[in-house]
Amino acid sequence: MGAQWKVRGKVASAAAKGKVFSKLAKEIAVAAKSGADPAMNAKLRALVEAAKKVSMPRDTLDRAIKKGAGLLDDGASYETVTYEGFAPHRVPVMVECLTDNKNRTTNSVRVLFRKGQLGTTGSVSWDFQHVGLIDAVRTADQDPEEAAIEAGAQDVETDAEGASRFYTEPTDLDAVSKALTAAGWAVDGIRLGWRAKNPVTVEDADARAEVLSFLADLDEDDDVQHLYVGLA
Repeated sequence: MGAQWKVRGKVASAAAKGKVFSKLAKEIAVAAKSGADPAMNAKLRALVEAAKKVSMPRDTLDRAIKKGAGLLDDGASYETVTYEGFAPHRVPVMVECLTDNKNRTTNSVRVLFRKGQLGTTGSVSWDFQHVGLIDAVRTADQDPEEAAIEAGAQDVETDAEGASRFYTEPTDLDAVSKALTAAGWAVDGIRLGWRAKNPVTVEDADARAEVLSFLADLDEDDDVQHLYVGLA
């Protein structure tokens, strides 16, 4: 569950779609700071593909790229802020935010963690491994584990819908992404992130529902970009 808490599910309403667009646009703007040409910027290229898959309007996509590249007057000024803590039942959580107002974001996260426990820097990250993450979908009859070995990934996990997350050494992220693309995989996203070393098992149905509700509330916040969860 911790590895696959990247899936926001199918967009069911205009409001939900708008939230997905907003979060993607911020990430695209940040990626575009390293270059506005997707052909020369692997992270931006993957995000553009992800935007197309959720039918982000072309104008929205282009504006996010131009904003990040400094081609508009209101250039992007987002910073990444990471919070650590525990969901109910001591499930460890790393919360990665992109924000243009750290005080606002900190206050929001503090409120959201009232049903859990917000920790200090290092209180949870010691139990996570810093890794490269590649989200990809096979375009043919391909075996994810075999693809991971051939591309040089450390590990791979596949969800019920067939989407795979490949784990790499941080320094191997771009090389593995290129190898997967060359092998015919459709890469939806690449980034550095976190993987839980010792995921917590929550077997009681009511307790697990409480954890999932807490995570869903976190994920709804506009500034929360990624959640890394130690839930088995």
